[in-house]
Amino acid sequence: MKVLLSIKPEFAQAIFAGRKRFEYRKINFSKNVKIIQVYVTKPIGKIIGEFGVIRIIQDNPLSLWEKTCEYSGVEKDFYMKYFDGKETGYALEIGKVEKYEKPISPYLEYDHFVAPQSFRYL
Repeated sequence: MKVLLSIKPEFAQAIFAGRKRFEYRKINFSKNVKIIQVYVTKPIGKIIGEFGVIRIIQDNPLSLWEKTCEYSGVEKDFYMKYFDGKETGYALEIGKVEKYEKPISPYLEYDHFVAPQSFRYL
């Protein structure tokens, strides 16, 4: 299964540069997702590539941070604010990344495209 994931520009850049090897989410997928297509949020607004999912780690936010912080791509304060009030968090371990030679403009490619708030199944 493949999903389209909305990711902020600075985090997408870190993923494709290899500095960020975990993408954090507050909710998990209900389907078995193996490929993530990356939609970079505005001002870029394009699908720039994809990555494989090695595994999804589920844990309380503090334990999840301890397991993944070395390649989190974010500061601990930012991470803790993101998961504030949550008992469970999810870390998608990023596998092989592929940056597209030509980014896809979904607004031109798909009728009535609306960027997903978090993700959407493809």
